[in-house]
Amino acid sequence: MIQVPSRDLPAAAKEALRQYQATIDAEKDFAKRVGLAAAKFKQLNRASNTTFQHVRHTLTLMCSGAKRCMYCEDSAADEVEHHRPKNLYPEHTFAWENYLYSCGPCNGPKNNRFAVSALNGAMVELTRKRGEPPKPPIPVDPILLHPRIEDGLEFMMLDICGGTFLFVPVAPQGSREFKRASYTIEILRLNHRDHLPVARREAYGSYKDRLEVYVHRREAGAGSSVLRPMINAIKRMQHPTVWFEMRRQSGLIPELKQLFAGAPEALTW
Repeated sequence: MIQVPSRDLPAAAKEALRQYQATIDAEKDFAKRVGLAAAKFKQLNRASNTTFQHVRHTLTLMCSGAKRCMYCEDSAADEVEHHRPKNLYPEHTFAWENYLYSCGPCNGPKNNRFAVSALNGAMVELTRKRGEPPKPPIPVDPILLHPRIEDGLEFMMLDICGGTFLFVPVAPQGSREFKRASYTIEILRLNHRDHLPVARREAYGSYKDRLEVYVHRREAGAGSSVLRPMINAIKRMQHPTVWFEMRRQSGLIPELKQLFAGAPEALTW
């Protein structure tokens, strides 16, 4: 789960979101604010709303491949997802920085689950019992990684060397970084959907094949008018995490070590 590129909304769309949010914030009762947030987002998050046309278009430009999910990088992104759930954080309902473009299989299991770090370092899941009135969450840092503002690959890595193509935390067990990686992997089911490791393995083969073709054409004398589109195509593929890990682990995998030796410039793409 690599960090997605940053883009900004048009000024008019940002102002519209600010005004939408002001309507929510004006409600002083927290429980009523939560209900209002859900109702207003459902009302305004429509294809006919110009502001959300801009939201979806800009999020699409930030996605990898052909509008792939910002969490799993595999399925089509078609849901505007709140990193901080709006029923816990109504003050972030229309915050542009809180939006991600997600697929249903990622957004569904996550839903309103959200954990934070307590002051003693323990992980606290912010849940409430059925029928229990909403209460403001404790103001501490979230556990779930946010791919718009941080690079998940500083917390986890993809196991290419072992051939599993599963995510594993990189920090020592028991550390806050380990908890954040483990929680993100678990809540988004990044390792528990059988097709995802298969898709990552296939992406590995596609990246490798494309780089081999690039090397062949470059050595045959192809110029930048041929090579540049090939480079851009590699950089725009889905599963960009696989490409990052191929470069990061290139010294550990003989076939990659040999491949990148023929195109060392690709290590910076």
